[in-house]
Amino acid sequence: MDNENDYEAKTEFLKVWGPFQRRLSLLLAITMVPNGFTSPMGVFVADTPAHRCLVPAHRVNLTAEWRNVSIPLEEDGRPAECSRYRLDALLTYSEAGFQPSDVNLTAVPREGCLDGWEYDRSVYTSTIVSEWDLVCGQQWKKPLTLSLYFCGYLVGSFLSGQLSDRFGRKIVLFAAIAGHKLCVFLQGFSHSWVVFCVLQFLGGMCTMSSYLTAFVLCAELLSAQARLLFTTAGLCLFFALGYMLLPLHAYFLRDWRMLLLGINAPGLLLLTFWWSIPESPRWLLSQGRIAEAEDIVKRAAKSNKVEAPTKIFTPLQKDGSEKMKAYNICDLLHIRNMRWLSAVLWHVWATITMSYLAMSLNTSNLHGDAYLNCFLSAAVEIPAYIITWLMFRRFPRRLTMAGWLFSAGFFLLVNQVIQADLHWVAVSLEMMGKFCLTAAFSHVYAYSVELYPTVLRNTAMGACSMVARIGSILAPYIIYLRSYSPSLPYILMGILIAMASLLSLLLPESYGMPLPETPADMQPFAGCCRKNIYQHARTKEETQSNNNNNNT
Repeated sequence: MDNENDYEAKTEFLKVWGPFQRRLSLLLAITMVPNGFTSPMGVFVADTPAHRCLVPAHRVNLTAEWRNVSIPLEEDGRPAECSRYRLDALLTYSEAGFQPSDVNLTAVPREGCLDGWEYDRSVYTSTIVSEWDLVCGQQWKKPLTLSLYFCGYLVGSFLSGQLSDRFGRKIVLFAAIAGHKLCVFLQGFSHSWVVFCVLQFLGGMCTMSSYLTAFVLCAELLSAQARLLFTTAGLCLFFALGYMLLPLHAYFLRDWRMLLLGINAPGLLLLTFWWSIPESPRWLLSQGRIAEAEDIVKRAAKSNKVEAPTKIFTPLQKDGSEKMKAYNICDLLHIRNMRWLSAVLWHVWATITMSYLAMSLNTSNLHGDAYLNCFLSAAVEIPAYIITWLMFRRFPRRLTMAGWLFSAGFFLLVNQVIQADLHWVAVSLEMMGKFCLTAAFSHVYAYSVELYPTVLRNTAMGACSMVARIGSILAPYIIYLRSYSPSLPYILMGILIAMASLLSLLLPESYGMPLPETPADMQPFAGCCRKNIYQHARTKEETQSNNNNNNT
């Protein structure tokens, strides 16, 4: 069948940005809005309300004075969350006629929350934390719950490519959308933490599958110019739009079950896109289904009001005289130049993903209104994506990447020396750090595409995505470090981001360079590989031809 270059050449009669491309881009971008809802949803669904040990009135007949002092105070003056004074001791003092002021409470023995907890309901009616008491000795379950969602990302990154190559882009896209809606719907009715976690994992797998499949489908249907705009800004902007709508829904739906059902219901409309989004003609050609591919291209031409040839594609006869070397994922480590390049990119990808998601999940811990903070965290992504797209067209990749990372690390580390009462300064620095990380996130994806050769590009991008998922799995545990020290997550993220910034300076520059076709065409990695400058294959052929002519 026709290869990729044949497809580009034989569909040149289609407009670059006609009604067909605009409609297709819009529909596929809209499928990203629910992903923006659900990925940071743990900010509200899994938030930990203020809580204290429950002192049941029906079990212990304490007076109001003794009930008010039944919870010990911590060193900072806050009520203890995981312990109370022994109720039988307090009851003994109460029945003996003592008042709390007559007793040295520090000498009264303590006990755990044997009767459960009571939660502050002023912000949330309920969360999964208050539903299943994921506090104190069970608080480890909260980061695990969030990490399982990103474990689903990891599996979805691996399976979606295999399934879409086997069954087609369109069917996998809509199967993933339907699967995600079903998982979220069932989560809203789950009455077990284990069941919720299983659905959390499956939902994450479907979310990542729909994202990657939509990305591939639109990239294969659009021309090169339209593809750059869509992949660097289009999908990301609609993801950010969904992210911005999340706090609005959460503000009016304070119960976690109602929130899940409320944000899930509109997403069912995406299933109606089945009749408007076509299959990828490139995939159909790879399967030998030439007639179906031609039918889609002709309908696109009709939508764009251009005339399509009667016969567009013809089978490609391979005589076996030329065989291209087959590459696999092992070559990312076997080839020296690519090994060092991949090692640096994997560190950068994992660090950016981990820090980005950690900062997204941390908005409920910031000073001020959690809903406003979440909205601001989403809103800063809009200009970040737009600026990244503009800078990607005109500025060097390597220095831009290092600059975004350095700025993000700087804001996070400086935030720790701000006085505790300057809350608005701390929140502003947090948002500026999130802005820089978002820009770096968008930048590294397109930058990596330019660094890897064509024969390994898809495999390499899949490997980067898999490593990034490891960073996302660790993100909830980075926030969990707040239980030891509020500054610890920021210091750790700041150091890792600073390391990524320095390492990114070792990456080769790709701005203005043609895409490498084979590993031999790649830019040399600084300090460890060949020293001759990069030459594209055609340029090398011209140079050799000129040398032969000079010798003659």
